[in-house]
Order: sequence, then structure tokens, then C-alpha cells
Amino acid sequence: MKVSLPAIVRLIVLALLVAFVISPQSFAGLFEPLTKNGQPPIYTQNSLLDLALNHLGIVAVATIASTIVAVGLAILVTRPFGAEFLPLSRSLANIGQTFPPVAVLAIAVPLLGFGTAPTLVALFLYGLLPIFENALTGLTTLPPEVTEAALGVGMTGSQRLLQVEMPLALPVILAGIRLSVVVSVATATIGSTVAAHTLGEVIIAGLTTDNTAWVLEGGLIVAVFAVLIYDGLSALERLLTARRGGRLRTS
Repeated sequence: MKVSLPAIVRLIVLALLVAFVISPQSFAGLFEPLTKNGQPPIYTQNSLLDLALNHLGIVAVATIASTIVAVGLAILVTRPFGAEFLPLSRSLANIGQTFPPVAVLAIAVPLLGFGTAPTLVALFLYGLLPIFENALTGLTTLPPEVTEAALGVGMTGSQRLLQVEMPLALPVILAGIRLSVVVSVATATIGSTVAAHTLGEVIIAGLTTDNTAWVLEGGLIVAVFAVLIYDGLSALERLLTARRGGRLRTS
């Protein structure tokens, strides 16, 4: 579903989110009705700000790693010398979708131990496919006249890739990254089941103590992160698409 928030609403939501994770006790009154038997309305076992930053940090590291590998594979298989590796590359990118993150965590924990590492592996594998497929699409659907013009002016292979192909394919690649990031923001919550410090910790604590306020707090922060990131990357994608159109007209 396409997410498009007016700029003013986006800024208000972002301001409220920042205020909540920095000073959650200021919002205690809003969550008080969701508690029972004297339960605390705000999760205080760990700082919400630290959990939020760590959550985003894990997602960022996993997405960067997925992007480097997926785009690298897409570039490889779209070169004449690497075309034969397309089936192998696609199989590698599909690993994360074949094995769900929970299964990857179950396999990774005995090898890597508890904590952040298994979560990074799960998110890295899960994020490969959308980025790889979009990068492959972006690099294989370039207008022939543009690539022919690049050849005509004597550009080398690396010059065509960096100055023509990648800039034109970037909006499509970014769409894959956007999907990967949004899915990872939600999926990273399960990392808390293996002792990673993510916002899933708040949700799990709420479920185990039957504290609806905590469940809602963790869920809301994750949901708002996902919406704002999706909206921000969509805006960047539209900007790059407009610039791509300008480059094509110029060419």
C-alpha cells in the first residue's frame, strides 16, 4: 500500500515519536488506561531511546550489507562475463525467502550465540531478494539508445556502469531497498527472542506480563518508524525518477 503523508503531518508525527522515545514518562497518562493491577504504563527496564536507536542500527547495518551484496551480484550477472552466474545468484538471493527469519535465528544461534549477530544474519538474508531483483530489473531495462550513445562516445565499461547505468537504475534499486528496509524494521523485533536489544523487547515484555500498554508502545514505535521510512524513501525515489527522466530527455 502506498504511503504518502503531507509534509506537515510527517513532521508532527516525527516530533511526537522523538519526544516519546526521549521522555516516555511524559506520555504515561495516555497509556495508563491500558494497564491493570497497578502495572507501570511505561516500559522502564531499558531506555526506549537506546532500544529504538539499536533497532534502527541493526536494520541499517543489515540493509547496507544486503545492498552491497545484492547490487554487486546484479552488476556481475549483467556483465557478459558473469551472465552464467545468474541462476546461482538468484538462488542465493532467494535463501532469505526460503528460510523465514525465525528459522535463520534458530540455525544461527548455535553458531553465533545469542545477541545481535543472529538477527543481523536473518535480516541480511531476508533483505537480499527485493534488492537483487530490483537492481537486476533496473540494469536490464535501460533504454538501448542511451547505452548505444554511451558506447558511441567511447565510454569504457566501468564508465558506462558508473556514469550511465547506475544513475538510471538507481530509482528502481531504491524501490527494492525501500521494501527491504520496511520489512526489516518490522522483522527486527523478533531479534529480542535471542537477546538482541530491539523494540521487540518491549513487545515481548508486554506479552509475558499481560501489559497491553507495553505491547502498544513497542508496536507503535515500530509502525511509525516503518511508515516514516517508507514515506521518506518513496519521496527520494520520486525525486530520482524525475531526474532520471531529465537525463533521458537530455540524452
